[in-house]
Amino acid sequence: MPHSESAHTFQVDLRGLVDLLSHHLYSSPRVYLRELLQNAVDAITARRAADPSAPASITVRTGDALTITDSGIGLTEADVHRFLATIGRSSKRTTDGGLDGAGLDAARGDFIGQFGIGLLACFVVADEITVVSRHAGDPAAPAVEWRGHSDGRYTLRTLPADAAVEPGTTVRLVPRADNAEWTSPARVVELARHYGSLLPYRVTVTGPGGDTVRIDAPPPWEQEHRSPLARREALAAYCRTVFDFAPLDTIELDLPAAGLRGVAYVLPTALSPAQRAGHRVHLKGMLLSDRATELLPDWAFFVRCVIDTTSLRPTASREALYEDGTLSAVRDALGVRIRDWLTGLAASDPALLHRFIDTHHLAVKALARYDDELLRIVLPWLPFETTDGNVTLEEFARAHATVLVTRSVEEFRQVAPIAAAAGLGVVNGGYTYDRDLVHRLPEIRPGTAVTDLDPATVTAHLDAVEPSAEIRAAAFLGIAREVIAAQDCDVVLRDFQPVTAPALLLDNREARHERTRSTLAADSDGLWADILGSLRNETPRAQLVLNHLNPLVRQAVTIEERGLAVAAAESLYGQALLLSRRPLKASESALLNRAFIGLLTHAMHPGGRGGDSAASGSGFRKDS
Repeated sequence: MPHSESAHTFQVDLRGLVDLLSHHLYSSPRVYLRELLQNAVDAITARRAADPSAPASITVRTGDALTITDSGIGLTEADVHRFLATIGRSSKRTTDGGLDGAGLDAARGDFIGQFGIGLLACFVVADEITVVSRHAGDPAAPAVEWRGHSDGRYTLRTLPADAAVEPGTTVRLVPRADNAEWTSPARVVELARHYGSLLPYRVTVTGPGGDTVRIDAPPPWEQEHRSPLARREALAAYCRTVFDFAPLDTIELDLPAAGLRGVAYVLPTALSPAQRAGHRVHLKGMLLSDRATELLPDWAFFVRCVIDTTSLRPTASREALYEDGTLSAVRDALGVRIRDWLTGLAASDPALLHRFIDTHHLAVKALARYDDELLRIVLPWLPFETTDGNVTLEEFARAHATVLVTRSVEEFRQVAPIAAAAGLGVVNGGYTYDRDLVHRLPEIRPGTAVTDLDPATVTAHLDAVEPSAEIRAAAFLGIAREVIAAQDCDVVLRDFQPVTAPALLLDNREARHERTRSTLAADSDGLWADILGSLRNETPRAQLVLNHLNPLVRQAVTIEERGLAVAAAESLYGQALLLSRRPLKASESALLNRAFIGLLTHAMHPGGRGGDSAASGSGFRKDS
């Protein structure tokens, strides 16, 4: 049986394709106007490449229908058949004014569009599109009218030779009822300003009553200003218009190799590093995105940019930047520009640097970790939480030859009051980046010693109590050690300042790890328990240091009744826990509740009268 083969052509469901565009490619039906403006700009660019004196205007008229007219190169009948009726083929122009359907090349560098979707996007808001066009390259060429429908039908006719059609193209849309809002006069003006405010050609929107709104305007960085101050004020005013905030400062951006110009605006308020600012990116004057997060390095979250570029590539939807080598190089170059602005502030405007660091110190710390030059310049200016208050490292190092740094916020809060009273210089290294930066201080300030805080260092600065006082407190300390041992913590008695601190909980990372290991081992069985048990180390336990100078502790150590001594010891431990401000475990919360119930029971039933039930419920024993 002979083998047969036949060729077939794909059938395109235009309605399905339009649904795909509107629901999956484009973020909103509003992009239809961007596509119309984009095609008009490209048509004008093509005509002016052959005739620089050619008119360059785009007029949008609103009413029952929406029309957009450009003075561009126009279309011939063959062009219409080839491009408007072929889904997906690029209809962009070469520099001689002809249409190029073969692909993208260097001759098309001045055009905005690159994907040939163009007019198809208008079916998102309309069921019928009419295009009337006359080619500008041939004065004798007749005008043609193409009328397309969303169901895939189209008609084409040649208009009479006497038809009063100027060279260029007019597109007419009759909106569907469910999308009429997108073609209302007010919305069209809004969309035209949104997308076309930086276009290089004159754009006007005319309403049903004949009122006209001029859309295009050169950006402030392209304008001449009478003075540098006037320029800064114009740039700041543009920020208020575009982003609705008054910037802390403006940073002009100019990368000729990438065809990029614009401004970075420093935010006047702090922003979380996880909350990346969206930047406004124009491609050859047409707005590409007002939420582009990939334009700058992650650390530069304290600025918002508005730029116009000729070299960056858009994604297929033309609503975001395509990640490639060019974007990566531009991102790095813009990061260098912002970094240079920051390093220059130290010499040019220290007051502004102070305001900036007060607002965005976290961003500066993030950058300084990886930039040695910036570290040298800004580290002395950065504020840190210390036992001397919130001060700069430069100021702190002048008062303390040895700088101690904690590994966590909780550790700092435990020791800060006592360390300050003892004259120790401690920096809170628990915040993001702080510990790494403090350890690099000797690079900037030779002769300064930086070391991690060891709780034993604090203990060494606490005075031992008189032997007689230790003996008088022995009974209470014995009970306290027995009770608090359940928390993997020892109890000692010392004299230290401030007198107002009744107890200090000295803990370190190794002790915390050991407690976690012990808890997991107790809750496990079999092989896993054996493994955890083999990991046990001889790390010193945490210490509850009772302050013998504190009146509360002086009274507590005289307690003889066991039940009350247990409640007092647990209360002192709980208070020390609360002062450390670290999250409480379930067992620690239970200890606090038990201690308070015990104290209330003793207060309500002194001597234990009627308190047996409460005492039993509180979890401590009452000696007879």
